Amino acid sequence: MDSSLFTHKSSLKVTLLGTGTSGGVPSLGCQCEVCRSQDPRDHRLRCVALVESATTRILIDCGPDIRQQLMPLPFKPFDAILMTHIHYDHVGGIDDLRPFSVFGPIRLYGDEKTCKHVRNIMPYCFGEHLYPGVPRLELHKIEPHVPLHVGDINIMPIQVMHGKMPILGFRIGSFAYITDMKTIGDEELPYLEGVETLVVNALRFEKEHHSHQLVADAALFARRIGAKHTYITHVCHHIGLYDEAQRRMPEGLNLAYDGEVLQCP
Repeated sequence: MDSSLFTHKSSLKVTLLGTGTSGGVPSLGCQCEVCRSQDPRDHRLRCVALVESATTRILIDCGPDIRQQLMPLPFKPFDAILMTHIHYDHVGGIDDLRPFSVFGPIRLYGDEKTCKHVRNIMPYCFGEHLYPGVPRLELHKIEPHVPLHVGDINIMPIQVMHGKMPILGFRIGSFAYITDMKTIGDEELPYLEGVETLVVNALRFEKEHHSHQLVADAALFARRIGAKHTYITHVCHHIGLYDEAQRRMPEGLNLAYDGEVLQCP
């Protein structure tokens, strides 16, 4: 496989703006020790990552907490919004991006199914006669294994399975971001060769889930691709208190937290 597909021109800064599962943490109505914790690392917004090079700015997913997540950041344009899949906790904040229309169209990239569903759930953003103030959205269909070039960043979409639903993960240089994965086909593994920094989902330690990995699954996957540094995201309150959960993590795995910044060469 052509190694140039996995290179980029400058180092990457990755900010994990959200590391929580679909309901976030604290969970509504729950009084467990995690949901009552005062440790900010136990407070988890829905999963979003910001990837930045020297000249390019990309969001991965845009969940319903995006306004809160972006408010502390500089108000600058995004070159792309990558969408892993259509579930609400990953796309429910697209309308909140409307202020960024002052910089031009908001470019959303997803597979055919995701792009189709965005049109269906936000019909007021598409068509000939748009009302004033509507988000200016551009949908771009992407496919697994077809490289995408945004600014100085090269992106390789890959396919993983969210239960029985195929969704996208993204390889960017030596960094890979995968969320909501249950399984992955052997044919995808060559596209992850050489990944050094991996962000991947694991819902909790125990109790099997039909469409999400557990921590042991994530550890096995990280070892399988040879990642040097692995960060666990898309976590629910059942993971336990941050310090205790981190001590339980298998060797080489770290429990990610909201606001964590990763430097990827």
